Amino acid sequence: MSGKARLNTIKALVICDPLGRLLFCGETRPGSMHDITHARTAGLVDLLLQAPLGVQILADVGYQSLGADTGGAVITPRPKPRKRQASLPPSVIAAHQAIRKRHSSERIRVEHAIGHLTNWRILGRYHGRRESFDTTIRAIAGLLSEHQHTDRIEHNAGESGPDQPTPNRRYEGPFGDCVDFRV
Repeated sequence: MSGKARLNTIKALVICDPLGRLLFCGETRPGSMHDITHARTAGLVDLLLQAPLGVQILADVGYQSLGADTGGAVITPRPKPRKRQASLPPSVIAAHQAIRKRHSSERIRVEHAIGHLTNWRILGRYHGRRESFDTTIRAIAGLLSEHQHTDRIEHNAGESGPDQPTPNRRYEGPFGDCVDFRV
């Protein structure tokens, strides 16, 4: 139950590619379920253990120990230092903050993909039956994924050849996160 809106929430696991296109929208779970539990019940750990070497997913802090379960296939930011922890040198704090900032700036694409999902009016505040929400979100994710894919193909078809600059990206794997919807 959301404290602010007094509504129940439903959570869906979302994975997108480095361009922000949706690749996967998992089945929905209650919003009270933790992100890492949701990923484990969805079979993400088993899938990543069977995946070819080099496949990695950038995730947020909610998936902190999933990296150890998957042999390093899930990359999460290091946790923030605790307030009561012994004071660290300023250089260590600055390096830690730079690492967290770089991780979040690479992960922003999944947040944008989630934003594109929640822009659909029906998902903004869902009034239908909870039993049909899973089907609704997957249908919208499919429509959005198809729209993003065809939009990029049509946009790139108008560009000519090798003279076009390519964006400089360091991370080339998928991104994952859970999105909460109020119902």
